[in-house]
Amino acid sequence: MWATLRRDVNSFFARDPAARSVLEVVLCYPGLHALWFYRLAHWLWVRRFYLLGRWVSHVGRFFTGIEIHPGAQISPGLVIDHGMGTVIGETAEIGEDVTLYHNVTLGGVSLVKEKRHPTVEDHVVIGAGAQVLGPIRIGAHSRIGANAVVVKDVPPDSVAVGVPGRVRGHDAVLPEPGDIDLHHNILPDATMELLQALTTRVAELEAELAELRQERERVG
Repeated sequence: MWATLRRDVNSFFARDPAARSVLEVVLCYPGLHALWFYRLAHWLWVRRFYLLGRWVSHVGRFFTGIEIHPGAQISPGLVIDHGMGTVIGETAEIGEDVTLYHNVTLGGVSLVKEKRHPTVEDHVVIGAGAQVLGPIRIGAHSRIGANAVVVKDVPPDSVAVGVPGRVRGHDAVLPEPGDIDLHHNILPDATMELLQALTTRVAELEAELAELRQERERVG
């Protein structure tokens, strides 16, 4: 347990350049506080103290603005940066060294008591305002763009942007093994690429139409 708590602190300190000391992280980072509330609530939850676990989770939400269901499974190294409004559902699973920004939702889309929340693999970065919904899987080392709405699986080493989320290959150079990839600003603009493709196609059709008109005038 102490090793996990120490890793939680070190993860925030390593991934936030604004952090100036370990003590500052321990005292002033609500994302870390929410994670510790969760770890206590989860400890109670797995021992079937369900009501007490939910109460601890509720207290954590009151103080941090971050809601993590005690039934979620969260590996070491999670960083919730500026996490106000972040929600992590009951059956969500989060791998190691994942980073979530504020107002992220790992939500469900079913009323059935089964696996209904996302599985997020190791080293994933999810941008501010992104909504990842349903029992889908976000592959390791992937990035989810800000305000994306992702409802389908994302393969490893990919990016997903837009509404609904469109999956693309990884555009940037992959980090070295053990490094943390936080470059969630390096993402393709799927909407602009679509508009450019449509513009190019329209230009081609106009050129073909002009040729047909010229040919008709010569024949006529």
